[in-house]
Amino acid sequence: MEKLTTRHFGEIEYDPKRIIDFPFGIPGFPEDNRFLLMSEKENEDTFFWLQSVDNGEVAFTLMDVYKSLPSYDPKVDEKDLKELGEVTEGSLDIYNIAVIPDNVKEMRVNLKAPVVINNVTGIGKQVVCANDEYPIRYMIFEELEKKKKQENQC
Repeated sequence: MEKLTTRHFGEIEYDPKRIIDFPFGIPGFPEDNRFLLMSEKENEDTFFWLQSVDNGEVAFTLMDVYKSLPSYDPKVDEKDLKELGEVTEGSLDIYNIAVIPDNVKEMRVNLKAPVVINNVTGIGKQVVCANDEYPIRYMIFEELEKKKKQENQC
């Protein structure tokens, strides 16, 4: 186990085998190539954090939008997928970078440029999808509220 001091989570311990390599960095953060995908509850969360191992100051909030927008279907260039290594059934995880401001009703998520992680090779990349209908700033709060109401009715 290794230790990392982070801005948002304090000192954390992590297994170096859990590092996800982003060989091209993330746009705007080309020096950050190694990240940890973190969540509070394994396999249950809608929100995750992508914490840079190279810079404890850098972390992104990620969202599993499929839980709120099950019809989300980004069309990704084959070249981008090849850079992640061999793709097999169930090997790709897709997340979207979320911005959660002080006024949570203004929460937005980037549907245009998902973060794709090959969970077998441990390689990730933020890609731009070809779908014209997906905006960079999608206001997601209402979708989350609808989902919460549906769950409470069950």
